[in-house]
Amino acid sequence: MSQITLHTLVADIVTAIPETADLFRKLRIDFCCGGKIPLEEAARNLNLDGEQVLSKILYIEQKHKDYAEHQPAAELDEKELINHIQQKHHAYLREELPQLTPYITKVARVHGENHPHLLRVQEIYGLLKRELLEHTEDEDQIVFPLIMHFADHPTAEAAEALKPHVMELEGEHEHAGDLLKELRKITCDFEPPAGACGTYRLVYQRLAQLEKDTFEHIHLENNVLFEKVRAAM
Repeated sequence: MSQITLHTLVADIVTAIPETADLFRKLRIDFCCGGKIPLEEAARNLNLDGEQVLSKILYIEQKHKDYAEHQPAAELDEKELINHIQQKHHAYLREELPQLTPYITKVARVHGENHPHLLRVQEIYGLLKRELLEHTEDEDQIVFPLIMHFADHPTAEAAEALKPHVMELEGEHEHAGDLLKELRKITCDFEPPAGACGTYRLVYQRLAQLEKDTFEHIHLENNVLFEKVRAAM
């Protein structure tokens, strides 16, 4: 059962479930400087129905729990593994990358003068966002269909058609990994400075989650899916 109620502080809700920041931003509920008030009070101040807001938060919380528990079984075949990657990791990137962008922009604009590394964080994030979205689209539209075709028809011709695509994806994975490693380095392991505002902390928390998800995503493709494909070649 959820620990979140109408009496939970808005800031504590975002700390526990970073994705709720997107909901609060849409509702114009201040979770940063004005986040130290109960959800019920924050909703009332904006003439919102607190129970409805809580219901939306609990939905996000359950979605977050389902995502965390959604782990692939070792015995998944190529098609099942592809479906898992698409439903978990590709869906996560398509939702998270656009939603995190305004927070990255805000933190760089507000704090970049005193914390110049945040300008590089913004630059790296822009590169990651573009590359990862293009990468997942390429997988969904071209490479994954080729893998599924090869799984059904493991001919030499299908294998030759697939090989360069797999090699290209692995190269893109390596570049994404290098960008994430630089992000971790310049943010001191995603540890915000003392006295950092709520948005600053939120950005670091969600960047850490993006790193975790992307490395898990890359592992499943490089070390599980692609190895299954190579074993069949």
